[in-house]
Amino acid sequence: MNLSFTKPISLDEFLKRPEDRCELVNGTLKPKVSPKFKHAQTQGYLYRLLHNWCEEQQIGQVLPEWGMILKRNNTDWVPIPDLTYVSYQRLAAEWDEDAMCPVIPELVIEIISPGQTFGELTEKAENYMKNGIDRVWIVDPQAQTVTVFRKEEGFNTLTKEKSLTDPLFPELELSISDLFAKKKG
Repeated sequence: MNLSFTKPISLDEFLKRPEDRCELVNGTLKPKVSPKFKHAQTQGYLYRLLHNWCEEQQIGQVLPEWGMILKRNNTDWVPIPDLTYVSYQRLAAEWDEDAMCPVIPELVIEIISPGQTFGELTEKAENYMKNGIDRVWIVDPQAQTVTVFRKEEGFNTLTKEKSLTDPLFPELELSISDLFAKKKG
């Protein structure tokens, strides 16, 4: 489903709005899809895993729903990825903690929700990388896959039999089957 508001809005107008779950795409507001259980569970699992790693290593921040100001088709674009990772090498010691992501992150993670397609998120991944983001993970809870896009290396889809490792997260191994295992309680 591709809902959007057709009244044009500038970046300045967008930034003055109260916080909500809208992205700025091609000068219009586009509501983010409201997450369902599988999406929320997957986001929570990835957040806990990466957040705990970041806390132990003290080399970066991972945050959910942290908007950023980029360009898409030469117009302002404000996507809100499901998760964003920024290293302390890129993130200044002093930054406005009540603002959009102030730098280009190393990684964004998008989780496919019902009503979204892999093709839509692949296009979004390409736009992220055109803006200097090194990696994008597209997580598909239905297909139980993670597709990793790397700027210089193309993409690779990992299935339940595989594990994801990434030089961004030394010594961290994400089992794809664990990511999608049914959890209770």
